[in-house]
Amino acid sequence: MKKTFLSFALLTLLCGSVSAQVSNVNPRPQTVKTDGKLFPAPKQWKISTSYALAKSYAVDALDELGVARAKGGRADYRITLGVVGEKGMAKYEKLVPSHAEGYYLSVEPKGAVVVGRDERGLYYGVQTLREMMAKGQMEICTVQDWPDVAYRGAIEGFYGRPWSHEHRLRQLDFYGHNKLNVYIYGPKDDPYHRQHWRDPYPEKEANQLRELVDRAHARGVNFYWAIHPGGDIRWTTEDRDNLVNKLEKMYGLGIRSFAVFFDDIAGEGARGEKQAELLNYVDSVFVKKHGDIAPLLLCPTIYNRAWSGNGDQYLNALGRSLNPGIEVMWTGNSVVHTIDKESMDWINARIKRKAYIWLNFPVNDFVRDHILLGPTYGNGLDIANDVSGFVSNPMQYAESSKIALYSIADYTWNMKFYDWATSWDRALNDLLPGDAAALRVFASYNEDLGPNGHGFRRDESRDLKPLCDRIAQGDASAVSDLRVACQELGTACDLLLNNKENKWLIEELRPWLVQGKLVAQYGETVCDAAQTKAENPQSLQSFPQLYRQVLSLQKQMYDNEVNPALLHEYQTGTKLGTLRLLPAIQHVLADATKAYNAARGTHYEAVTQYSPFTIESTVPQLAQQPISTYGGEVKIAPSNEVVTWPAGSQFTVRGDRPFTLRGMDFNFGQTGAAAAFLLECQMPDGTWREISLLHYKENDPVIHTGNELGGLRVRAFRLTNKSGREQQLYFRHFKFVKD
Repeated sequence: MKKTFLSFALLTLLCGSVSAQVSNVNPRPQTVKTDGKLFPAPKQWKISTSYALAKSYAVDALDELGVARAKGGRADYRITLGVVGEKGMAKYEKLVPSHAEGYYLSVEPKGAVVVGRDERGLYYGVQTLREMMAKGQMEICTVQDWPDVAYRGAIEGFYGRPWSHEHRLRQLDFYGHNKLNVYIYGPKDDPYHRQHWRDPYPEKEANQLRELVDRAHARGVNFYWAIHPGGDIRWTTEDRDNLVNKLEKMYGLGIRSFAVFFDDIAGEGARGEKQAELLNYVDSVFVKKHGDIAPLLLCPTIYNRAWSGNGDQYLNALGRSLNPGIEVMWTGNSVVHTIDKESMDWINARIKRKAYIWLNFPVNDFVRDHILLGPTYGNGLDIANDVSGFVSNPMQYAESSKIALYSIADYTWNMKFYDWATSWDRALNDLLPGDAAALRVFASYNEDLGPNGHGFRRDESRDLKPLCDRIAQGDASAVSDLRVACQELGTACDLLLNNKENKWLIEELRPWLVQGKLVAQYGETVCDAAQTKAENPQSLQSFPQLYRQVLSLQKQMYDNEVNPALLHEYQTGTKLGTLRLLPAIQHVLADATKAYNAARGTHYEAVTQYSPFTIESTVPQLAQQPISTYGGEVKIAPSNEVVTWPAGSQFTVRGDRPFTLRGMDFNFGQTGAAAAFLLECQMPDGTWREISLLHYKENDPVIHTGNELGGLRVRAFRLTNKSGREQQLYFRHFKFVKD
């Protein structure tokens, strides 16, 4: 039987094929000369370097490999380390690339030479050498290597649970090993970054930041600390000084790279001319005063093209007004978008400098029911000279985010030769080498984001596409192949749930792994039901029981999605396989049910999924918000950005059957917002009834309903902007309680 997907055996061969070859180093080096000959990695070595570099983090990196330096100066393998300009390095100077952070590496059976254009270049050369050594064999080669993009890394800028201190330390280790040189600390839920930006960190948190700064230095990473004052800043001398004083305190913790964020705000803080004045002041009296601080970073309020209108007034004003050394962050043509040449030309012309890219991938804070484990693709391979920096906004799941970050390192280092498919496979192997094949199977069902307010989608389960096409065309033989695919998903989930190799990763994946087992069982059961034949009465008799089992599994899958005991903090559900696998299973179920009804004259419904509530909205940003039910409590996921709610536009929640309301409250982030909205409930007879809205306290943004709501039996309810004008608000919280 011809299979249209990769078997576990083949995947194991592919995922386990990484060797000591320098071509397998991440990121892919710029130029390599080799004849492919390998020799055993040395058991010990002697390092030859200058006194000035002896205590360098670049030299220390070799010791992390766990292979001892030779005692007494004797060793068969000598490693020479140096930086251009040092004594004894003149003979190598022409071989070292002129780019900052570039290096030259020569590997021979008797010894190796690593010379950096600067200290960080030396560190990166050592990383390439130690990655080769870690495989047990080394390749005779010479490497001349350098990064395409000056600033490369990640920004902890998502909404949700901030990374733990331990995860941040592990991230910095990962960045150093993969030649990423930027970590921007900007977690939205850190109060001292955002709400309490004027206040100093308590001692415990300050000490943790100091430890992170030290680890970043040891890994060749620029640790950026970001401040987000826009929510309540007053454009006064006092607040200007408050901001500089806070930055001075952070400087005292060892931080030498800073960013100021004005994203996702409205009102007074969004005034572009005031933002530019403040940044220029900080640049003049703080950055230039110290002289050892990296270029200042600004995340503007209009940080994508879709929000810019004609883009001229705000962005051109920044371009004209900001000091030349200040970098401006940009997410692309929309909040969540890949980056191409045309979009870079557009923004760079307006801000009069190269934009610093903030890529909102693999962040999932707007699709919290999905975890994004797919490849990184879609960004232009010709924009290296158009960006000043390129950082990825990851998920709250630090370990899982390394799949994408591995490829971000690969892409930003050697852009023109970036191969996203190969990079993804290598990332999976790097993260979980013992179960890379199982991880690949599972990850292939966790690529697409599903429908979302940003319209950003990804392909998913590419290996399954030919099989899904056969199912859509009515090929009955495809059902058995679909069953095998479901079995392989179930097997992968079982293997990963018992994996002890990377406890951090498995804990993050656990809700989706448990759900994946149910999806696999559901698919197998549907396929079994589809293989009952009308011409085989004994076979056909099993359909009713299989049908009941299918309905039970649908309900179990829904319960798994919404059970708080099974979910991570901020997680709103548990979806996977939504682009190809589940639609294929639903197609088979519908055909099987129709065939059984025709054979037996029954009226079974082809129920393809279980969901008691749906959302309809003429507010584009809210039309795709996830909704979840657990017990009597129903929650609608928050939106991270400012929501533009046009006059007269509606937001409707509809039940699959009448339900009894017991209470409702929501928070639009503004005091007095209740007066702008009309709440109506649809009665079982189809008529609509108005429900009063109120704030319990004058300065409280939470909106409550009148007592007439309690005990009301309804089919749906809708919220309408009745103010006669567009409302800009935050969709921070929406909950109702029902029987």
